[in-house]
Amino acid sequence: MGFLGRLRRISRPLSPQVVMLLLSAFCIVSVFISAYYLYGVKRELEPSGRLQTTDCDDPKVTPSRLLPPKNLLPSDSSRTDLMVLVFVESLYSQLGQEIIAILESSRFKYRTEIAPGKGDMPTLTDKDRGRFSLIIYENLLKYVNLDAWNRELLDKYCVEYGVGIIGFFKANENSLLSAQLKGFPLYLHSNLWLKDCIINPKSPLLYITKSTGAEKGLLPGEDWTVFQSNHSTYEPVLLAKTKSAESIPHMNLDAALHATVVQDLGLHDGIQRVLFGNNLNFWLHKLVFVDAVSFLTGKRLSLSLDRYILVDIDDIFVGKEGTRMKKNDVKALLDTQNELRVHVPNFTFNLGFSGKFFHTGTDEEDQGDDLLLSYVNEFWWFPHMWSHMQPHLFHNQSVLAEQMVLNRKFATDHGIPTNMGYAVAPHHSGVYPVHVQLYQSWKQVWNIKVTSTEEYPHLKPARYRHGFIHNGIMVLPRQTCGLFTHTIFYNEYPGGAVELDKIINGGELFLTVLLNPISIFMTHLSNYGNDRLGLYTFKNLIRFVQMWTNLKLQTLPPVQLAQKYFQIFPEEKDPLWQDPCEDKRHKDIWSKEKTCDRFPKLLIIGPQKTGTTALYLFLGMHPELSSNFPSSETFEEIQFFNGHNYHKGIDWYMEFFPIPSNTTTDLYFEKSANYFDSEVAAKRASMLLPKAKIITILINPIDRAYSWYQHQRAHDDPVAGKYTFYEVITADVGAPSRVRTLQSRCLVPGWYSTHLERWLSYYHSNQILVLDGDLLRKEPALVMEKVQKFLGVRNVINYQKILAFDPKKGFWCQLLEGGKTKCLGKSKGRKYPEMDSDSRTFLRDYYRDHNIELSKLLYKMGQRLPNWLREELQNTR
Repeated sequence: MGFLGRLRRISRPLSPQVVMLLLSAFCIVSVFISAYYLYGVKRELEPSGRLQTTDCDDPKVTPSRLLPPKNLLPSDSSRTDLMVLVFVESLYSQLGQEIIAILESSRFKYRTEIAPGKGDMPTLTDKDRGRFSLIIYENLLKYVNLDAWNRELLDKYCVEYGVGIIGFFKANENSLLSAQLKGFPLYLHSNLWLKDCIINPKSPLLYITKSTGAEKGLLPGEDWTVFQSNHSTYEPVLLAKTKSAESIPHMNLDAALHATVVQDLGLHDGIQRVLFGNNLNFWLHKLVFVDAVSFLTGKRLSLSLDRYILVDIDDIFVGKEGTRMKKNDVKALLDTQNELRVHVPNFTFNLGFSGKFFHTGTDEEDQGDDLLLSYVNEFWWFPHMWSHMQPHLFHNQSVLAEQMVLNRKFATDHGIPTNMGYAVAPHHSGVYPVHVQLYQSWKQVWNIKVTSTEEYPHLKPARYRHGFIHNGIMVLPRQTCGLFTHTIFYNEYPGGAVELDKIINGGELFLTVLLNPISIFMTHLSNYGNDRLGLYTFKNLIRFVQMWTNLKLQTLPPVQLAQKYFQIFPEEKDPLWQDPCEDKRHKDIWSKEKTCDRFPKLLIIGPQKTGTTALYLFLGMHPELSSNFPSSETFEEIQFFNGHNYHKGIDWYMEFFPIPSNTTTDLYFEKSANYFDSEVAAKRASMLLPKAKIITILINPIDRAYSWYQHQRAHDDPVAGKYTFYEVITADVGAPSRVRTLQSRCLVPGWYSTHLERWLSYYHSNQILVLDGDLLRKEPALVMEKVQKFLGVRNVINYQKILAFDPKKGFWCQLLEGGKTKCLGKSKGRKYPEMDSDSRTFLRDYYRDHNIELSKLLYKMGQRLPNWLREELQNTR
C-alpha cells in the first residue's frame, strides 16, 4: 500500500510552471542529441577498417581499405536508351560544362536539365523502356534534397531499370566541416587540403584507369571533401592524404588515406553510385569519371581501349634559317621513332613536304635535308603544295594540278614514296570549306584517298571536330597538340615550360588521346629542331598515357587509319555543309570568287501536292524575288538538301542562283516540295542557311494523300493503276513492298505535326510561315500579302492586279498584257473522281491525332489554324 500511496502523490496534477520547465528541458536535450548525431561533432568518423599510415610508393604496404571488391548488386540496364540525363546548376555552370564536354567528346548522347529542387522530374520512361541509362548530378545535394515524391520516383526508376547515379560534392565556405549525408550511411568531411593521391587497385570501377604510384604533391584547391563509412556498400576509388592533422578536427589522421571518390555498390538501397568529393579540375577525376560512365552503364557507354595516333610533321624543307632540322636533329628524330615503336606498335612519323624549299636553309640545315632523304624509307611521306601556297587561291584546276606535278616530280627524283594516298593542304585551305579544284587535282595527280583538317565543322571547340567523305576522299579530323611553328624553345613556351608539361601530363593533349579513338596530330618541322619540342612532347605523352591508363596505343598508315575511323563512326560519312561566311577562319580560306550572297534566303519546303508550284510562280512575279535556275533533271526544283545532290557540295548548289551584282538586292528562293517530310533536310538546311525563312503549305492531309495517288495514276504508276486508293492506304505489313512504298508516299507526308516539329527543332518559329493551301487556291492575293509581310520586302505588290482567275483551268494565273494569262502546265489542276466514303472515313480516323497535335503546335507558334483543320477538329468531337 505504501508504494501505491507514493505513486498517487507523484501522479497529482503538476503546476503549469513545472510543466513548462520540463518541456523546455526536454527540447534542449533533444537539440543536443540531434546535433550530436547529425553533425558528428563527438562521433567517431573513422571506418572500422582504419586506414594505416602508409608510404604510397611502397608496394609492400597496402591500406586496409584496399580490399578485394565486394559482390556488386546485379543490374540490367539493357532496357534503357543510351542517353545520359545531366542535372546542372545552370546552363553556364563550369562543372556542368565540363561534364557535357566529356560526354560530347565521347560522342555520348545526353540531355541537360536544371536540377529541380521541388520541381517536376522529367519523364523517365517511354512505355516499358527507360529513357536514360545514367543520371549525373552536378551538385549531389540537389539529389539528396529532392522532395520526397521526386526522390522516390527517381530512385524507383534507378532500381527498376538498373540505372546508376554520378554525383559531385563541391564544398564552399558555408559547408559543414563534418556531416552525414542525409539518408545515407556516409559521412563527409569538407574544406580540406589534400595531397598525394593514389588509385585503389581493387576498385571494380577501373577500366581505362590503371592503378599506379601516387600523384605526388598538393591536389588543386583547398575545398576538397573526403568520404567515410563503415557500410560494406562503399568502396574507395581514389584516396589521398590530408595536408595537416588539423584538417579534420578530433582526428589524428595526417598520414592516413581518405576517399576522394567513392563507389556505392548498391548494397544499401539497390542503386549503384559514384560520388566525387570535388569537381573535374583534377585530371584524375576526369579519368575516373570516364570509367564511372562506362561502369555504371555496363560498358554500353564506353570507348574501347584501342587508341590510334598518327603524328604529322608539316612543312618539311620549309622554314626560315635557324628553325630547320640539322643532322643531329634528324638522327634524334629517327632514334625517337625507334624508341617509341617499343611502346607504340608501328609508330612512324608522317612527313609532309614542299619540294620547292629543299636546300634553302643554312649549310648545316641543308645537310640535315640530305640526311633526312637518306632515311627516306624509314618514314612515311605525304605531299604539301610545291610552293606551300594555299589551294583555294588557285581558281584554275589545271594550274593547281601543275603545282602538284612539280612536287610529285621532286618526290620521284629523290626517292620519296608517292603511293601513301594521303595529303594535307597548307593551312587546311580547300579541304573545308571544299575547294572543288583541290579534290579533283589531288585525285588526278596523287590518287589521294585521305586528307585531314582541323576546320570541320569548326576549329573550336576541338571536341566537335569530325570526319566526312567527299568526292571519294576521306577527310579525318586533325588535332593540335600545343605546338606551333613559333614554339621551338622549351623555356620560351607561352606561359612557361610548366604550361607545356601541364598540357601533356593530364591536360588537353592527354585528354585528346583519352577521349578520341583516333588522333592525327599536327606538328611542324620547326618543332623538331632547336629544343626538339616535338620529340619531348610525344615521348612524355606516351610515357604518361602508359603510366596511368590501360590504353593500347598503335599507329596505322593514313588510308588504313581512315578506314578504321569510318568503321567506328559510320554516321560521319555524310558531311554537313555550313555557311562559310559564318566562320571567319572559313571565309579566309574560301575562294574570293565565291560569295554567300548567292545562297537563297527563302525555302519553300512543301509538302508535295499542296500548291507549292503555284506559290513558286507567284513569288517569281515579285520584282525583289529571284528563283533558282531550273534543273535538267528535276525542273524547277533543285532537291539539294534531301537527296544525293547534297553530296555534290555547295559549289554545285550555288550554280543554280545568279551571281549577285552591286546594283541588285534580290532575295533568292528555291522550292523543293519533298524537303518538308525529309528526315535530313531540316538539319542540313539549317547548317548552310541558318538565317533563311521557311514557308510550308498545308491542305487537308486526306485530300493531299488522294491527290498524290491520282498524280501517280496520271504518270502511269503500275501500282496505282492496279490497286484502288482504299487498297493502298489500308494495306497491311504483308502487302507487296511497292504497295507499301506508295502507301508511305500517300500517308507519311500528312503527318504534319511530326515534320513541322522537326523543322522547328532547327529553325525558330518566327522563321517559319505556315500557309493554308485552300486559301492560297481561292484567294491568292490575300495570301501573298501575308507572304510579303513575312519576307519583309520593301516593295509590297498588290497581287489582285497581276493575277486573274482562269475559268477553264479552274485556278489563278499570271495576268499578262492584253488580258492574256500565263498558267501552270497541264499536270496542274487536274480533275479527279470524288474520293470514296470508306477511304475518307479511314483517313479521318488515321489523321485525327496528327491533326490535334498540329493544332497545338500552330497555337504554340502563334499562327492561325487553317480552315480545313478547324473543320476536321470539329468532326473529331
